[in-house]
Amino acid sequence: MTQSICVFCGARMGNDPIFSEAAKELGEIIVKNSWRLVYGAGRSGLMGTVARAVKKEGGTTFGVIPEHLIESEKVDQDTEGLIITDNMHSRKKLMFVNSDAVVLLPGGAGSMEEFFEILTWSQLNLHKKSIIIANIADYWHPMLNLIDHAIRSGFANKNLRNRFQVAKDSNQIEALLRSALNTAHV
Repeated sequence: MTQSICVFCGARMGNDPIFSEAAKELGEIIVKNSWRLVYGAGRSGLMGTVARAVKKEGGTTFGVIPEHLIESEKVDQDTEGLIITDNMHSRKKLMFVNSDAVVLLPGGAGSMEEFFEILTWSQLNLHKKSIIIANIADYWHPMLNLIDHAIRSGFANKNLRNRFQVAKDSNQIEALLRSALNTAHV
């Protein structure tokens, strides 16, 4: 059975070309390793960049989008598997359930919300899937500092930092995914 990588990322490109380059490279890595992309089914931003890279290399995609975002995120009708949901929560849950590991590329509030819910599920021992933060150009550094602050302030256990891994570039993302997908997940 094909293993799947859920990618949470921005529906915008960001203002540094290194973000789109990382998204493109991640798409290529997914195909090179015969994995399937699970994503938000939009053609816009980094989300569309990852999907286009996967398709260009002949890979497969599974997209999930809520009805209310079909226009704004320009739903990708060329996705092999496309599910339209009623709401954002259903979207996130379907993306997660249909994946074996999660990668967080740069993004905005939606990407952060997706990451924190998946992290919380891990903290509650609801899953053991690998979560990888792609800290491209130190984009997620402030969020990592906030997590450390919550730990230091007594609002999170020290082991919270063990529930995700941080990669600085595509090579590290690939190495972490390969390692993660060689183990069984709940």
